[in-house]
Amino acid sequence: MPTDSNAAVAAQGRELVITRTFKAPRALVFRAFSEAERLAQWWGPKGCAIHVASLNFRPGGDFHYRMSFPGGHEMWGRFIFREIVAPERIVWVNTFSDPDGNLVKPPFDMAVPPEILNTVNLEERGGQTMLTLRAWPINESAEERATFEGMFDSMREGYGGTWDQLDAYLATGGSAA
Repeated sequence: MPTDSNAAVAAQGRELVITRTFKAPRALVFRAFSEAERLAQWWGPKGCAIHVASLNFRPGGDFHYRMSFPGGHEMWGRFIFREIVAPERIVWVNTFSDPDGNLVKPPFDMAVPPEILNTVNLEERGGQTMLTLRAWPINESAEERATFEGMFDSMREGYGGTWDQLDAYLATGGSAA
């Protein structure tokens, strides 16, 4: 991210940072983010199925998806891609949405920020890939900022499950469905 964005984050509060190394080449990890058939196999919380409504993997494009949980519960999400530098970096704003892709407040806690800016950097290291996720809210209230910062442990656990699924997917050779 540009220096001015990092300064703004530092002035507003803390960012969530998660790092994970995958036993797969960077190009494969990048493809896992960039193709609908691949994303559907690993993205999201453990125990849910991802149904891709759309994936336009380009700056200004979107990833709109439905998460279906056991018992019939469903939630929708959406990314708006801001920057894509293959195979190094992906920047997007993540939101919850309705089935039409309109932004909605998180259904589980109205104090959670509705928009989270995410930056994923991928670094090749001897045939493996170190992924670093940085996330922070944008356009948030003071209450939403405090809620976000109070959720770091929960978000690390949630992303841990998602990265576990990505790891398992990559272990299969990362083939599309």
